[in-house]
Formats: sequence, C-alpha cells, structure tokens
Amino acid sequence: MGKQGSPRSARPILQNTNSLFRTKDYHIRSSSDSLGASTDPSIGRRILGGDNYWNSKVVLLHGLKDNSGKFTPCKGVYVGKKHTWFGRNVKPIAFILVLMASLFLLDSLMVSIFGSINLQGSSPTIPSDAHEDDNVVSIHEERPAVQMYGRLLKLASMVLAEKEFKQDSLNFWNEPYHQASKWKPCADKKYRTTPGKPDKSNGYIMVSANGGLNQQRVAICNAVAVASLLNATLVLPKFLYSNVWKDPSQFGDIYQEDYFMRILKDDIDIVKELPPHLKPLDIEAMGTLITDADIVKEAKPDDYITSVLPLLLQNRVVHFLGFGNRLGFDPLPPHLQRLRCKCNFHALKFVLKIQKVGSLLIKRIKKYYAAPRQLDKQLLGDFAPGISPKQHNIASGPSRYLALHLRFEEDMVAYSLCDFGGGDYEKKELEAYRDVHFPLLIERLKNSKPVSPVELRKLGRCPLTPEEAALVLAALGFKPETFIYLAGSHIYGGSSRMQPFTSLYPNLVTKETLLTSSELAPFKNFSSQLAALDFIACATSDVFAMTDSGSQLSSLVSGFRTYYGDGHAPTLRPNKKRLAAILSENRTIGWNTFEDRVRKMIEEGQRVQLRGSGRSIYRQPRCPECMCRS
Repeated sequence: MGKQGSPRSARPILQNTNSLFRTKDYHIRSSSDSLGASTDPSIGRRILGGDNYWNSKVVLLHGLKDNSGKFTPCKGVYVGKKHTWFGRNVKPIAFILVLMASLFLLDSLMVSIFGSINLQGSSPTIPSDAHEDDNVVSIHEERPAVQMYGRLLKLASMVLAEKEFKQDSLNFWNEPYHQASKWKPCADKKYRTTPGKPDKSNGYIMVSANGGLNQQRVAICNAVAVASLLNATLVLPKFLYSNVWKDPSQFGDIYQEDYFMRILKDDIDIVKELPPHLKPLDIEAMGTLITDADIVKEAKPDDYITSVLPLLLQNRVVHFLGFGNRLGFDPLPPHLQRLRCKCNFHALKFVLKIQKVGSLLIKRIKKYYAAPRQLDKQLLGDFAPGISPKQHNIASGPSRYLALHLRFEEDMVAYSLCDFGGGDYEKKELEAYRDVHFPLLIERLKNSKPVSPVELRKLGRCPLTPEEAALVLAALGFKPETFIYLAGSHIYGGSSRMQPFTSLYPNLVTKETLLTSSELAPFKNFSSQLAALDFIACATSDVFAMTDSGSQLSSLVSGFRTYYGDGHAPTLRPNKKRLAAILSENRTIGWNTFEDRVRKMIEEGQRVQLRGSGRSIYRQPRCPECMCRS
C-alpha cells in the first residue's frame, strides 16, 4: 500500500510487482511445471531485495570511489592517505572490510543460485517460458502510486508487521455460522410432484446468448426453464460474437454437450440443431425472432405464455436473440425454479480441456490437499487434486489461498463517475474513455442533475480500489504472507494502482503468472474460456473475496460455494456504502475501531439467510427449491 512508514523494514521486492501488469516483464519458469509433469512445482521463497538489492551494492561501491578512481584488490574500497585515526583503528577497519567483502560474495552467490525464483514474493516457482499475456496487462504507462488513505495504510503496515510471526487466530478462513453446513444440494432430486416432459412438444426454442461466460451461463439456464414452461424442445444454445468480448467460443467449447443433455433428459428435450425441415425457414421474416427489446427484463411466466407461446404454436420455432436477464426470479413455479438450479449447479460442466488446466492452476497455487470436496469434483471432475496421507508430510508451500475478484477495470471506473485520487490526468483520461465508449451515458448526464463524486462514494456506487480492498483484508487479519489469486487482472492504472495492495500482500498471483505460455496458448483468443479458469480458481479457493456484489462472476461463484461448500467455503462481501462511511474517517479513526467496524460489516454479510423474494437463485440458492436443510 504505498510507502508505509512502518517500523518494519522495507520490502525491496515490491519494486518488481509491476511485472504482473506489464508485457515486457516476465517470469522464469521451471520445465517441471508442464502439464505432463509428474510432480508439482515447488514454492519459491523471496530473495529480499532481489535485483534491487544487488544494484544497491553496486551503488555503495561506486560511492566509495574517489576522483582518482583507484581501487585496491580488496573489493573496490579506495585507500587514501593514512591518518592518525586510521592507524589507531586499522584492525577494526580491516575486520569490517573483510566482513563486507564476505557478505558481498555471499550475496552474489545467493543471487546466482536463486536467480530463477519469482521475485514478486513467495509465489510458486513457475516454468521458464512464461510471459505476460497482452489481454491481461495494464494498458497504462507507469505512474506514481496513488494513495487515498495514507494514514490507514501506515497503520495497517505496522499492525501486519506485528502480527506476522504471531499464531494465526483468524476466523475468516472459516464460515462463522454453523447453520451454513445444514444446507445440502438437492436440486437434482426427483419429486413426485415434478411434472415430467410433455408427450408432445409445442415446437423448438433457439437461443443466441450475448455477453461473456457468466451472462451466457445465466441465459442457458433461463432458456431451460422457459423451454419447460412452454413445453418446447430446446436447441443447444448458441453464443453471439461480441466486439467487446471478441470470443468465437460456442457451447461445446466450454461445456460438455452430451453431459448437459443427459442430466436434463427427464425434464426437457434438447437437440443439437433444428430438424432439417425447419432449417430453411426465415425466422426473422416469420416474426418469430425475439430480441431483448421485444420482451421486458425480468419477465414473468405470464409474459411468455401470452406473447411467445402463440408464436411458437403457429410457427413451430422461436429464436431469442440476446436473452439477457429475460426471466425474473419470482413469481415462478417451484419446479421451474428447481430446474434452473439443476441446470446451473449440475448440468453445466466444463469441458475436459478447461478442467485439466483449471486443476493445474490450483496445484500451482497450493501444495497441500485434503480429500477432494464436492465443490472440487463438480468443477474439476476426474482432475480434482488429491494427495495421499504419506505425501502430506513432505508437501511444501501454502495449504490455503484467498481468491479476490477485484472489479477495477477501466470501463467500470469510467462508468462510475467517481473520483479515485488520480488528479486531473486521471479525470481527463476517464472523460475521454466515456466519450468513446459510453455515448448514451454522456447524453443522459446532459439531461440530468449531476451527482458529485463525493456523493456517489457515500451512496456506495464507487468500485473498490485495490488500496481499499487491501485495507479490508488487513482489518480482517489476513497476514502479509497470505497467497492471493487475482481474478481477471485488467486493473486500471496497472502496477501503480496495485502498489498499495502488493506492499501489504506481495504473494499475488494470476493465471498468467502461474501457467506457461504454451499452457495458456489454447485459451489465448477465447476470453470466455479464460474466464472459466478464473471461475474455477475462485470457486475452489479457501476464501473468496469480492469487491462488487453486482458482478456476474462474483454472484455465480458465491452461489456455487454456497451450494457445494457444505458450510466450509466462506465468502467475503463488503458493503460499499458502509465501507465508504468508515473510510471517510480515515484521518481520525483508530486502527482498532476501523478493524472492529470492518469485521462487523463482513460478518453481517455472512449470515445464513434464505433467498429473498426477487433475489437471484444462482447467487442465493439457499431455498427449498434448490437446497435441502438437514
């Protein structure tokens, strides 16, 4: 978190953290990290100072050189004329010089031996062909680190330094409420009251879903529910190509098609494509192409019965184009709600290619595994990591990690209209971005009363900065050595923005730093498949922290952890409005008070509650339609 002013010694390693966000920096990886390796890569240890420490030695030696430029053979120390004082202290001085020379040689040897270790922190050793992917690095040049809460950062640094070697008494690695373990998955359970498939189909429903991985996942399961509602046959959904996502992936590139159809075979009929006699039809000319403009957002079942069913019966086929959030959550018959859950939590399994690399990703982060959980098996299938009791004793590296979905991308930052402490340069840059990418927002702002950035922050409408996320983790007691997986990593401002975070938590990794270029190559131009790897790393983490509860990824991941976590998959959800009120007292609040208020905020968000009316069943599956209470 910027320069801390902490009594703890500085971490020279942090000067290299921008390698996470720049294409020109790279990590040297071990060849043993390839997919076919029989053993997992070992965990590297920080070389305090790294290259910067070496450079400081060179500067020191240059500083000892006088204008004549003469050196003795004794490690470059200039010898001048002997003075009386020098004569009296020649033995202590000689001893010091010999000691310095020995330390210098030892330092050189250590740098030589450990030169291949990742200089970001104690992150896993990674193979030698690593590179920073162009799609995930910061798009901004280097800038000075931005700090909005300098005083709190210094307090956090001091407190974390004091706690670093103390016994871990942190409770946030675990679910705080035991009631969470009483809820079990049961959306795939068969009920006598559940209506089966109709004897005769009313026609075919086609869906071309827009958005990224998570929006498409919601659209798929909503389409399953609508097909059941209308007694229709579902054609395997297609994904629209977007100039934003630029991903040509289709259903079979991400999910197992046959598995999907098999799990849902007792509920609806699913086919891979339209029958031949319907393929030549001009669906748009027939008037059965239904766009998002033709049906309201969060539509009710009656909307489909009255407006879609007649078209389906008349033409035998309807095509939903976009289908973004076009089915509400309430009111909905229980069997349709259950079918949504069955689709999301049981029927959609990632293809083997994604499972295999996802498993490798987890193995690169942590080195100690208990028996695979339900959560691991559902997401990773046969690739779920496991380890024998004998290996437990020799496993090295972290046994747990925290996954963080940090929503601080440029589009989020620009659209929010908030101020993030970057000065006039940042304001002009974000204004220019809005002009290009959000013309409708600009028009709306012209015709509405402006809301100040200060007011927006008070209302909880501003994305959390990396600095604020780090302060929350520090208040919760997570130690500096905590391994943190960062999902996405399109961080606005790059390493200059991340510097306050990495100064407190240097062990920050992403899929790009954990996987080799050859391992990432099959996913390079497929953003949805890359997002699937983030989904796996976040959902299977020991703790998942989100900074924006409205994010689709965060919502779906937290729902998966609730459904399959068995009460042992805690999720941290900051309340942005409450956090803004706490942080507004940055200049006066004491650390103990700050810590207490942040912990209460997080604990309240972890309470075991039933899904509320209108709430997403994908995010909050704890309800009779999806889960059973033991």
